[in-house]
Amino acid sequence: MVETGFAFQRLQRAFTSHLRDPDRFPAPAGVPPERIAIYRELLYNNIESFIGNGFPVTKRILGEERWNVLVRDFFARHVCTTPYFSEIGEEFLAYLEQEREAGRDDPPFLFELAHYEWVELALAVHPGEAFSRPIGLPLDWLDRRVEISPLAWHLAYRFPVHRIGPDFMPNVPPQMPSFLLVYRGRDERVHFLESPPLLYRLFEYFDESGTSPLRKHIERLAAETGGDTLMLSRQVEPVLADLDERGILRFV
Repeated sequence: MVETGFAFQRLQRAFTSHLRDPDRFPAPAGVPPERIAIYRELLYNNIESFIGNGFPVTKRILGEERWNVLVRDFFARHVCTTPYFSEIGEEFLAYLEQEREAGRDDPPFLFELAHYEWVELALAVHPGEAFSRPIGLPLDWLDRRVEISPLAWHLAYRFPVHRIGPDFMPNVPPQMPSFLLVYRGRDERVHFLESPPLLYRLFEYFDESGTSPLRKHIERLAAETGGDTLMLSRQVEPVLADLDERGILRFV
C-alpha cells in the first residue's frame, strides 16, 4: 500500500512537471498524448488569460510571440505561494523582479510598467474602505494631523509609465521621475493622478512622521527647498482640500 502511494505521488509529480514545462519534462508513460495535451493547453490558457487581462499594455508592447515566451517561462519556473487567482499578478511581478534574467530585447521599463498595471488590480481588490465624505477643509488645518487612505498609494517611477504604449516606448528614463497618486475612490473605481514632486515629498513626510501636524511638515519642506513657509502653505491648501474631497486623505 505504501509503495502504491509513493508510485502515485511520483506519477503526479511527473504529470505536473510536464504540464508546467513540457520541453524539459516528458509526459508520463501510458498517458494518451491527446489527453495530456488538453490539460497542457487548458492550464496554460487559464494562466495566460488572467495575466494578459491584468497586464494589457505590457502584452501589446511585447507582442504575441515574446509575451507567450515570457508567460510560459513564468508558468514553468515560478512557484506560486497563493491559491487565489487575484494574487497571480503579484506573483508575476515577483518573478519579473527576482527570478527572470532580463533579455537583450526587453524594454528597459518592463518591470516598472508591469508594476504600474498591477497597482490597479491590487487597489481594486484591496479590502480597505474609502474614507467617509468630508465636510470641507477645517479652519485649523495647519494644526491637524493627516491620515492617508489605505486605498491611496503614492508611487515614483524612473519612466513615465502612465504614458507608455505601443506609440511611446522610451529607451532611457527622463531626468525627472514620474510621481503618481493612485487611489480607489468612493465610487469604487481606481483613479490615477500625476503628482508634483513637492507633493510626493510631503507624502513621504506623512509616512515618516504621521503624528506631526501639517505645520511641521510644511516648515520642513520650506527648509529643504529654500522656500517660504507662508507661500508654501497657500500653495498646499487647495491641493490638500482637493485630496480631502477625493478621499485620499483626511484631517484628524
